[in-house]
Amino acid sequence: MIAEDIKDFKGFFPANPTPVFQGEGVREDALRAILEYDIKNGAGGFWLAGTTGEGPILSEIQRRETAEIAADVCKGRVKTIMHVGGITTELSIAGAKAAKDSGCDAICLLPPFLYPTDEQGVIDFYKEVSDACENLPFFVYNLPQITGIEFVPGSANAPGQVSMDKVITEVPNIAGLKHSAANQALIPVFASMGLACFSGNGFLPLPSLTLGAVGTVDAPLSIIPKVYNDLYNAWIFGDIKLAEEKQKEVTTKISVLKSYNSAADASKALLSEILEIDCGRSILPNRRLTDSEIKELISRAKEVELI
Repeated sequence: MIAEDIKDFKGFFPANPTPVFQGEGVREDALRAILEYDIKNGAGGFWLAGTTGEGPILSEIQRRETAEIAADVCKGRVKTIMHVGGITTELSIAGAKAAKDSGCDAICLLPPFLYPTDEQGVIDFYKEVSDACENLPFFVYNLPQITGIEFVPGSANAPGQVSMDKVITEVPNIAGLKHSAANQALIPVFASMGLACFSGNGFLPLPSLTLGAVGTVDAPLSIIPKVYNDLYNAWIFGDIKLAEEKQKEVTTKISVLKSYNSAADASKALLSEILEIDCGRSILPNRRLTDSEIKELISRAKEVELI
């Protein structure tokens, strides 16, 4: 059943990196600074501890601290969607309970990964995690290029597919999804089902809005929040010319970030430069940029006014 109140889940939601200490613990001052920076520049909410946020490899303590800090900063200001997916159901349930106890507004969840499963296995997993957080609004994370599982409208007719219609029927309090699959043409279909469908493609915020997305969730939104906010507001108020200009600006600027095969480490390096606070490095085994790559990234980012 679709959650009753999803109207405030809209706009641009940065999928921010999670600044952590090596070993254990979250860099609280850095996380607070990132959240405040993005809120100041118009963020409608946050997609916390996602893939760029390194959620699946955060420790249980780090995930709980992330939920607590984010809820404290954002409560009553913007929405918080906490990703709680882990390698086991127990870890995911612990994350969901932490999100609920901390006061996050919703959870999101990758389907099971690493070990093979089927459609019913995915749905049963989602039901258990949803039940554990007393049916907090629930967002599906549609990322088949990593998980091998794709959520589709209608019936699941191929291996690795899961019917979104069946998810709506069987999983309590579904609110929407982050659609990061290649087929962006499914956005209007998901929207017509009453779901809050966010695009997961930070390159294409304007095209996704024209297709019916409620907004965008991606890592670059945390780096240049004002550009995305200007684009979103231009779209809302019907200034298509300005929205198109901002779309071009997005394409130019985030091409630099996307050219490095380490969204978490690159995002942390750029935010450290912008905020003048140490946001740490990516969590191993996630790839870390070399010193020369970081120097090159900062230089290229300045050339295109990404920072």
